[in-house]
Amino acid sequence: MIKVKGTKGYSEHTERFIEATVAIDFKELHRSFFKYIPTKPSRVLDVGAGIGRDASALSEMGHSVVAVEPTAAFRAVAKKLYDSPNIEWLNDSLPMLSMIDFSPQQFGFVLASGVWHHLDKTEQQKAMSRIARLLCPNGIFALSLRHGPPGVGTHVFPTNAQKTIEYAEACGLTVHFSGANQPSLLKGKESVTWTRLVFAKA
Repeated sequence: MIKVKGTKGYSEHTERFIEATVAIDFKELHRSFFKYIPTKPSRVLDVGAGIGRDASALSEMGHSVVAVEPTAAFRAVAKKLYDSPNIEWLNDSLPMLSMIDFSPQQFGFVLASGVWHHLDKTEQQKAMSRIARLLCPNGIFALSLRHGPPGVGTHVFPTNAQKTIEYAEACGLTVHFSGANQPSLLKGKESVTWTRLVFAKA
């Protein structure tokens, strides 16, 4: 079985990651994205879904969610904490998302929260292209970029908002929101900031 490099470090700190995740409210964390989430039931993709907090919240809004998470321990916890017939769990990862049907235009909303820094420059470009193909016309891609020293996950790379916007525009996506220097909601993470971006497919 191929080990996903971006999961390095998480298996050694599963309990710590779980505690940190459940301590943060979905609406507070994603307040920049909230108005872009479809109001009508849609097919939604949550990439790097962790223990399922976001997937659960999106399913409770009436959406059908495909939750992608390569860490088996997190998927097991998610199915216990947030069991829902509206969530399909996949053992998959960026950049290729090879477990998802390669048919284009499948999702009205894609969320990638806290995963982009686990991809190198080439992988970020490939991931953007893949997600752009999966989006329906007028579909939304909500993406958070982490800046700062590594945390639990140790396989990390720099993220750059302007470069990310350029990658997106090259794939036919238009930036609708860019919010830089947003603080971490975790205690002890004062050195970590986030940029949140929202793209739409023409």
